[in-house]
This record gives sequence, structure tokens and C-alpha cells, in this order.
Amino acid sequence: MTRDSRTGSARRRKCPRCGRPVLQQLVGRVAALDVTADDELLPADQAAALRTDNRLDWCLRTTRAGTELQWADCHRRRTPCPRPHVVDHVCTGPRVPSPARSRRRPVPVPAGQLTL
Repeated sequence: MTRDSRTGSARRRKCPRCGRPVLQQLVGRVAALDVTADDELLPADQAAALRTDNRLDWCLRTTRAGTELQWADCHRRRTPCPRPHVVDHVCTGPRVPSPARSRRRPVPVPAGQLTL
């Protein structure tokens, strides 16, 4: 869970792979998404231009408790959204090596016997 337990707002962190500043938060109440977004504020139209099928943009609302990420439903409005937006983080850091697999040799069995 990446929502700040005291305030419900987004947490500012650094990406463990590339070191860029990011915002992390659970967005939504029922079926929440764990969002990691770049901490680079953009106008709504620029954020919408960076949006793809696998990269969403988020509306940033500032409250007394802190910064909160919200679904960017404001693209449907006739007037541009006055709030800043952020987009999902795409990490450019080196890949984390996967754990080594054990290379067990199969146990030899007599011919005709099935192995499990």
C-alpha cells in the first residue's frame, strides 16, 4: 500500500532503479491502482499527448493534507483543466538481475520407467 496512512496523499520517493523522483499512491477506493508517476508537473494537454494504452496521466490535486493523484477525467471538459498533471513512470534504469535458477540434473532412471 503506497498511500500515506496519515493523510491519504501521494508519497514522494525516488525510483529504486533509475533514481528519478516519483509519486506513489493507491488511486481509487474500491478497485484501487498502485500508481507510480513521474514527479514532473505538466499541463493537461501535454500530459494527454504522452498518454498511451499502457501509460496513463493523472490529475494532481493539492489539499491541506498533501498532494493527491486522481483519475484524469478532466479531458472530457470543454475548458482546459487548471490543475497540473503527471504521467506514469517509465523506468530507464538498468534491469535488476533475476535470481539465479537452480540447475538440478535429472535423476537417471532405468529404461522404461516414468519420471515425475
